[in-house]
Amino acid sequence: MKSRNLASLALVLSLVACASSKSPTAGNPPPPPPQVPSAPRLESKPIDVSLRAAARAELLAQCASTDPFLRCNAIEALGEVSPNDAAAPIASGLSDSQAPVRFASALAAGQTQLKSVYPRLLAMSDDADLRVQAAVRYALHRLGDTRFSHDLEKLAADPDFKVRAATAQVLGLLGEPSAANILDKLMSDPSAPVRIQAAESLWRLGDQRGFEALLAYSISIFPDDQIIALQALAEPRNPRALQQLRSELTEVYPEVSLAAARGLGMLGSDEGWTVAMSGAKSVEPRQRALAALAMGAIGRCDLQAPLATLLKDPEPTVRISAATAMLQLHGPSQVAGD
Repeated sequence: MKSRNLASLALVLSLVACASSKSPTAGNPPPPPPQVPSAPRLESKPIDVSLRAAARAELLAQCASTDPFLRCNAIEALGEVSPNDAAAPIASGLSDSQAPVRFASALAAGQTQLKSVYPRLLAMSDDADLRVQAAVRYALHRLGDTRFSHDLEKLAADPDFKVRAATAQVLGLLGEPSAANILDKLMSDPSAPVRIQAAESLWRLGDQRGFEALLAYSISIFPDDQIIALQALAEPRNPRALQQLRSELTEVYPEVSLAAARGLGMLGSDEGWTVAMSGAKSVEPRQRALAALAMGAIGRCDLQAPLATLLKDPEPTVRISAATAMLQLHGPSQVAGD
């Protein structure tokens, strides 16, 4: 999560002030919220196999990037949308010199239950980075080796908030109801990133406390908190989040409305179509990347054209998002040869 400086806080306050100056006079009802135009009627198109191939090639290329941030993103994306292509990058990433890449690779190994890397994961149980240790314990647990799982309780109490946040994340991914007791304590953590992650993990476990906390974060004055909270609300694919996601489609910050569009897509709604299409034309790379992810979540086959453009974007983060999205689209029928 990015830090919030005084300038960004001032921007928030100035926008609030502007909104207040245009508010209706006392006694008059507030105006209705602006309406987002509906998505166009689905134009059924077969999935372009060459675009899928280009998307896979982009993600595989970024797994070998000199930028560890891009390597992390690409490995995570492959594990999610193309697990058959992820084995080699995951195995390589587990030996990466950068801890964040090893962390992402261990998570991907657990999510894909990649048995071939079990010996390597076992050797990493005492990795120098405690966040990596947490991810390794998650992966080993998913592969059936629960001998180290109890260590997560100790890691959840580590003095470093980054270790506590990583542990809260893997506790949610494990899907074990018994983790709720640890996560409940982390909901009162002095660090905001830890509290948000604990709330997300509790909501993954179906815990109402996590849902309510995420609702509060989704209306935070900090846009980054809102973005994370909206994504977290949508992760369990529970329709209870629909109303809040819809309400954020018209948020003043484009990044927040794009996160809402993606969340709605994850819940099977294309209501964020217009928001995503607009974001894809933004001059800001972050907005174009979020727009691509929203398109992928929406998943409609008639989003291939804008994603094809974003696959050629000059910014690698945008290309990774577009490639991820392209592999999430579903066509009217099975794609031959795909």
